[in-house]
Amino acid sequence: MYDHRKLGRELGLFDSDPLIGAGLPYWLPAGAAVRHALESYVAEVERRAGYQQVYSPVLGKRELYEISGHWAKYHEDMYPPMDMGGEQLVLRPSICPHHALMFRSRSHSYRELPLRYSELGGQYRAELSGAIGGLSRVRAMQLNDAHIFCRLDQVAEEASGALRLIKQAYADMGISLSRYVLALPSDDAEFNSPASKYVGDAASWAQAVELLREVLENAGVEYEDAPGDAAFYGPKIDIQLEDSAGREFSLSTVQIDFHQPERFGLEYIGADGNKHRPVMVHRAIVGSIERAVAQLIEVHGGAFPAWLAPVQVVVLPISDDEEKLAAEVARRASDRRLRVEIAHADEGSLGARIRENRLAPYQAVIGSREAEARQLAVRERDGRRWDAAPIGEVLDRIRAAADPQAIAIADGGEL
Repeated sequence: MYDHRKLGRELGLFDSDPLIGAGLPYWLPAGAAVRHALESYVAEVERRAGYQQVYSPVLGKRELYEISGHWAKYHEDMYPPMDMGGEQLVLRPSICPHHALMFRSRSHSYRELPLRYSELGGQYRAELSGAIGGLSRVRAMQLNDAHIFCRLDQVAEEASGALRLIKQAYADMGISLSRYVLALPSDDAEFNSPASKYVGDAASWAQAVELLREVLENAGVEYEDAPGDAAFYGPKIDIQLEDSAGREFSLSTVQIDFHQPERFGLEYIGADGNKHRPVMVHRAIVGSIERAVAQLIEVHGGAFPAWLAPVQVVVLPISDDEEKLAAEVARRASDRRLRVEIAHADEGSLGARIRENRLAPYQAVIGSREAEARQLAVRERDGRRWDAAPIGEVLDRIRAAADPQAIAIADGGEL
């Protein structure tokens, strides 16, 4: 594996600056292209799985996090409150309280459930300077987060569906997980006391653990218990990966939460006409975008799958005589929403330009013969070659293979 901190900068994907601050990397155009492709893919996967996209502010009143439990159990990892007009505002460490308020803002029937809110949103952690580095550990992250509000009898299937989405996303990204972990409260855990790490009661925790075990066993995967690793509000399934140094980290997660629906007074009207409390399932398919891209860099060494590549097609005119047609090909590729560049004839020999652009999934060479026939001869990154074919036909074929939304749709099946 590669070190994403070094390679990511060499490839012009991201960088940082002391004036912005440690743990606050910025995305350069090539990295932004990878990020956008990943976001588009996730949005399509979620849409097909019945999620509704929402947006919420990155700030909230301190009181919001007092209600959720974050302030009592997690405030050491949060940024200090900002005094604004008699109120204290906090950069959010988590998106879930905002989604709880969204659910509470409208009345809901049991027929609406499960209700799935998804958001690609910013959240902020006051990480110590010694712990941050590259994209894998940052102070400001964009999280592919979602919260499912459902009946108790729907929880296991919703959590199982989230796990299936995660497994498919990993296959599409070309990354492999290390292991599944069931993060549990510590063996000597106390609940709902000021000194405890955990909120809620022992009975609801035991029920949540039993449900997650059911999900893992029905999925047919091996997993390990991790006492003491649970979130303060509930147990969770953590999907573990390894970085280039062999260090293990969590990328995706599925969590069951009885606590926040109780704390925020969430309700729905059941079939019996009475009010009932929903259960909240937290899930992140690819986790934070920063950490996901860090892993993609390390696994692929910059040779991303075509749908993620910063430049998907490089057009190589053999001589100045083909430059005009190369510009037309680039325009037509761009019209098809392909990320394209021209390696101009005056930038070196054809062989040198092919080597310089070796990470591009597709290289379209235009010589005199192709120009006369208005065709393209394509060379794939792995050395395979396509027979020359009309320009539009070739570009359509590339587009079909390199469209993140098409990849998501091609997965098909029940999610």
